Amino acid sequence: MEAISREIRKTADKLFSEGKIDVFIGYEQATVPLRSRPVLLTPDQKDGIERLVWDSFCTSNLAAYLQKYFENEPNRRKKREKPYPKIGVAVKGCDARSIVALQKERQVIRENLYLIGVPCQGMIDRRKVMELIGGKDIIEYTETGDGHVNVKTVDGEERSFKKNDVMQPACVECRLPLPGGVDTLLEGKAKEPGAGGYARIREFEAKTVDERWDYFEKEMSKCIRCNACRQACPTCWCKECFADHVDLKWIGVGNDLTDAMIFQIVRIFHQAGRCVECDACYNACPMGIDLRTYTKKMVKDVEEMFGYLPAFDEESVPPLATFSEQDALDFISDPDKG
Repeated sequence: MEAISREIRKTADKLFSEGKIDVFIGYEQATVPLRSRPVLLTPDQKDGIERLVWDSFCTSNLAAYLQKYFENEPNRRKKREKPYPKIGVAVKGCDARSIVALQKERQVIRENLYLIGVPCQGMIDRRKVMELIGGKDIIEYTETGDGHVNVKTVDGEERSFKKNDVMQPACVECRLPLPGGVDTLLEGKAKEPGAGGYARIREFEAKTVDERWDYFEKEMSKCIRCNACRQACPTCWCKECFADHVDLKWIGVGNDLTDAMIFQIVRIFHQAGRCVECDACYNACPMGIDLRTYTKKMVKDVEEMFGYLPAFDEESVPPLATFSEQDALDFISDPDKG
């Protein structure tokens, strides 16, 4: 993956030198093994280009950083004084899909973006690795060309795993690992497309209503209302979340179980037709709550009911963003009367 890192650095440097971008968003190595973190660079930080990397831990969905750049001035009646910035972004398939979703919702300006597409070979799930080594601290990590991950723990133990065995669930299931609609697609081979993960959801759907609710209640009992899931999600962009309303207070701000359940129910329903299955919410959750079962359920229902999957097509209209006079209205009437 070092070759991809070099190409990203080369492209970012060229874009800055030609004045085509004002900001570049990519990844750099974190301070601990098995982690990479987002980095935002400006022209006066060009020396930071050498820090740009691409590895199996570029898990954050970088689309989450874009919407703030395209917000209007606080006074909406006043014409914006500064032009919108031009931004370069290194994107995986899920990042690119999120950007298309934001574009359709008029939260980003596509002409102001330069997307560098990276064929994704799947990201490693740090939680899986830590579980396999018993939670020991890792001091060294290497990834071999034959698809193996090698780690060395603080007590000198060395372990090797197949990457496929420790890959993030979202990556295993991903059907669109090759980013589309980008300005530059780097050379490389993406992982084989996954099956989508609907078999797992059908197993969940087969449970009784009580069993599904009990599982949801058990998972939500872990929620500490830190809002990490909301902040990590690129399509959770509301200026003011319903959970933060004061004039019309929907729920409390604490981690009361009922409040946590309502918060997650509303947040997940808001992702209908928008979720790209990147698992940013699940990865950000410090409590390891199984949010992915419910977001995946929404993806499955939208695809089966409306034939819509958030992908790279900029012209398709999300089902919840369209209306026809022929749409059924019985959902707002008495269900017993049809």
